Amino acid sequence: MAYPDSMSVVVPLYNEEENVGVLHRRIRRALEGLDLRWEIIYINDGSTDGTWRKLEEIVRAGPGVVGISLRRNFGQTAAMSAGFERAWGEVIVTMDGDLQNDPADIPQLLDKLDEGCDIVSGWRKDRKDALISRRIPSRIANWLIARLTGVRLHDYGCSLKAYRSEVIKEIELYGELHRFIPALASMVGARVAEIPVNHFPRAGGTSKYGISRTPKVVLDLLLVRFLLRFRTRPIHLLGGMGLLLGGAGFGITLYLTILKFCFGEELSKRPLLIIGVLFILVGTQLFTTGLLAELLIRAYYKDGKRPYWVRETLGRGLGQ
Repeated sequence: MAYPDSMSVVVPLYNEEENVGVLHRRIRRALEGLDLRWEIIYINDGSTDGTWRKLEEIVRAGPGVVGISLRRNFGQTAAMSAGFERAWGEVIVTMDGDLQNDPADIPQLLDKLDEGCDIVSGWRKDRKDALISRRIPSRIANWLIARLTGVRLHDYGCSLKAYRSEVIKEIELYGELHRFIPALASMVGARVAEIPVNHFPRAGGTSKYGISRTPKVVLDLLLVRFLLRFRTRPIHLLGGMGLLLGGAGFGITLYLTILKFCFGEELSKRPLLIIGVLFILVGTQLFTTGLLAELLIRAYYKDGKRPYWVRETLGRGLGQ
């Protein structure tokens, strides 16, 4: 097994004061047995507890650890983006900060990556979460995501993943798209694999996930589906819908025009006239509003704008 020369471990944290110390010791134990250079990057995503104080102690205690504190809670995707931008490793591994992922699984991810994959995703096969509020909604979401994106993974929600740096750094992340990274990477031909990993019950702190996130996941999934199929040809989707409604509206108004001028019928009390005009307007708007809004937000981030602001950075990693 040929490990990469260097690796970065990126861990977003939000109110994990109770867990971060134990987590750091477990990660170091897993990395110290590997024959490569490594760094650990913790991103404090606007925590309101003592997470940042704990991170300051960890960073000062030893080399190879970087702490990044964001000005407020920007969300997991933004926190991961901050870590990806700062990471210097040839391989970047991500994981949650709640002790439910097992750092001891990192060598298995690297082994699978060495088989020629670009992304290796963890699969919490024996998941230790509540059945009704977590596992059942997750299974439904994973099935939908796999069906709509064509990337067949059992567990999109598992944060324990390994990425080749040159792949993950080319993916534009914003909103809450972190869970869809394998699907987004497939757009550029990335090879994606999945392996079973350990999963533990949450020992301390409170979960930041729940069934209330389901509508957001569905909306993000629709966006990813749009990006996968129509990213370079969005007019095929919105244009087709616009043509359908606009064509129907034109047909209705043409029919009413013939009735008016050829048969002298009164149109002022016909609801069909309003429907025809409405179809034309909606069809026209479908060519513009939704498409332009999505392209503008993508252009906003592509031009170097970041979905987060850093307050403070501590420590030295591989690039220093």
